[in-house]
Amino acid sequence: MADKPHMNLIFIGHVDHGKSTTVGRLLYETGVITDRDIARFKELTQQLNRPTFEFAFVMDALKEERERGITIDIAHRDFQTGKYYFTIIDAPGHKDFVKNMITGASQADAAVLVVSSVDGIQAQTREHAILASVLGIKQLIVGVNKMDAANFSQEKYEATKKSVTELLKTLGFKTDAVPFIPYSALEGSNISKKPEKMPWYTGPTLLESLDNLIVPEKPVDKPLRLPIQDVFSISGFGTVPVGRVETGVMKPGDQVIIMPSGIKTEIKSIEMHKKQLTKAEPGDNVGFNIKNVDKKDIKRGDVIGPVSNPPTVISDFTAQVIVLHHQNVIAKGYTPVFHIHTAQIACVFEEILEKKDPKTGQTLEKNPATIKTGDIAIIKIRPTKPIVAEKFSEFPQLGRFAIRDMGETIGAGVILEITKKQA
Repeated sequence: MADKPHMNLIFIGHVDHGKSTTVGRLLYETGVITDRDIARFKELTQQLNRPTFEFAFVMDALKEERERGITIDIAHRDFQTGKYYFTIIDAPGHKDFVKNMITGASQADAAVLVVSSVDGIQAQTREHAILASVLGIKQLIVGVNKMDAANFSQEKYEATKKSVTELLKTLGFKTDAVPFIPYSALEGSNISKKPEKMPWYTGPTLLESLDNLIVPEKPVDKPLRLPIQDVFSISGFGTVPVGRVETGVMKPGDQVIIMPSGIKTEIKSIEMHKKQLTKAEPGDNVGFNIKNVDKKDIKRGDVIGPVSNPPTVISDFTAQVIVLHHQNVIAKGYTPVFHIHTAQIACVFEEILEKKDPKTGQTLEKNPATIKTGDIAIIKIRPTKPIVAEKFSEFPQLGRFAIRDMGETIGAGVILEITKKQA
């Protein structure tokens, strides 16, 4: 498995357009789940009077499924194509979706936007596409699903393609590079085999389109940035932080600095999946032993970098923010919790500099008093405590964030400019 290049894939789109069924079908067609699994699901869907949901059940660990004691272990929803080894980041509802999409561990390399050929663009289609664009997902495939319900009509497909292309253009996607794949997840048409019922379509199948994706290059030539996820104290061994290398390379013997505290230390050893490593690269989730640092002096959200190029501690930053949903209007002084890489910290909206047109990206209004759901704005933000963050243009992994308040994700964004904290 490990010899194939690995990619993280996220399925986005409106709730009823068949994301789960699409994923279930892909797992079936690539042999992750068997006919026997599907037969069991089919039986369950009939008992629950929800025919045609058998593929969706694969992904949706429904309450009924748990109650009936049916557990089907889909190896973390990984599957392989001829060329790649994919991990699916499932994006069910709104709250989980945004959080999953933004926390470091689930950086999507590519997204499949699922749109129903019957219903076309819906609220979440638009919202998820905006999010993919704001979060800098460069590679996108549009899956035009439910072709069976549209009688495999070329007109229906072309109409959906036209409206989605217009939406993506307004969000700055290079639409010439975005493949549109008509398919039926329910019937399995054009997933892994050429579609008999769509003789008018000559492009790739959904699986072929996944193989046409390009693995992003690992940013090994950038300075090391490793946000801490957890810290353990192991007797006889010392302090062992755990985290994912976002950029650069880490080797035993490296002299590193922990920010924002400024503690300097040396990497003694690095371990992944119980194996000692001679080096850790971007994407590696590792545990590493450090010299003479007490567990209490390092915490989740701290970032490790080379002494020669420390991670940036910021006093404030300017960001492009999209408000996904908020009951009220948001004004200056609003202080929600920002999730930036592994850090969680309250930040103050100091100034709302401008409001942008989501369709064109042009400035709509300078210094608006308030912003609300659906708005995209440029905002000056001040963290309430020292935090490490970087410009999205330089270190995308440390330059994007989710904003949470009242137990839900209310927005997301990217950091455009930073003011470094004076030492």
